[in-house]
Amino acid sequence: MNIDDLLTALVYLIVFYLVFFIGKLVNDLLHRGYDLTHELVQRDNPAIALGVAGYYLGLVLAIGGAVAGPSNGLVNDLIDLGIYGLLAILLLNLSWFVCDRLLLYKFRTEDELIRDQNPGTGAVVFGVNVASGVIVFGAVTGQGGNIWTAMAFWAVGQVLLLAAGWVYNRIIPYDIHEVVEQDNIAAGVGFAGAIVSMGIVIGLSSARDFTRWSDDLPDFALAAAVGLVMLPVVRFLTDKILLPTVKLSDEIAVQERPNVGAAYIEACSYIAAAFVVSWCV
Repeated sequence: MNIDDLLTALVYLIVFYLVFFIGKLVNDLLHRGYDLTHELVQRDNPAIALGVAGYYLGLVLAIGGAVAGPSNGLVNDLIDLGIYGLLAILLLNLSWFVCDRLLLYKFRTEDELIRDQNPGTGAVVFGVNVASGVIVFGAVTGQGGNIWTAMAFWAVGQVLLLAAGWVYNRIIPYDIHEVVEQDNIAAGVGFAGAIVSMGIVIGLSSARDFTRWSDDLPDFALAAAVGLVMLPVVRFLTDKILLPTVKLSDEIAVQERPNVGAAYIEACSYIAAAFVVSWCV
């Protein structure tokens, strides 16, 4: 790497983190019901820490879609970074709203995060933000698309995340809302893993050059369908092969002290399967 390449990389980093900082400010403005520093430092609130950490990670992934791929020249790249970076901020914050109103619709997530310091809710919000970040990454990366195709892929992705939440709630023998509301972090971690895995399938399936809807939509729909089918299959295999001597649902939702370790295995199983599906489909 010569000095010119180093300086160019430095410019990209500066602009990238400027856009990231704007994303932080936007999120702070949209959540003025609490002071983040007070929650993290004074109250040691692990729930909001999980949710915000997921937003920051999702934000990096979302903005990263604007700089991934071949360069079109420094000026054009910076323009794309500014336009698509701001679009990524908008879409990611809308994803937080979708989580609050449609995915965890039986309670208000901010109340659970702030009033109850519910780590289960924090884990789910973490997962939704990361999943949405991957979806936005896939929506804005690649050649041939534009703002409208990016927004369309994101919107379809949000619908599929909601579908994944519906499927997950049907394959487990307990109500995910009821158990998560009881401050069960294990249930939140397992659910978050399922949501992130669907986000990976959706994001990676759309992270390619766009040609036209008639060519790209069938491949995208196939990957999404496989991703939804993957959830009950992976849940069954995790229960019968990875943890054959116990019932996963009992470890997470029935016993007095929820088994967070079992939930990590469940979540990682979904995420690992998502990468396999994305590589193969």
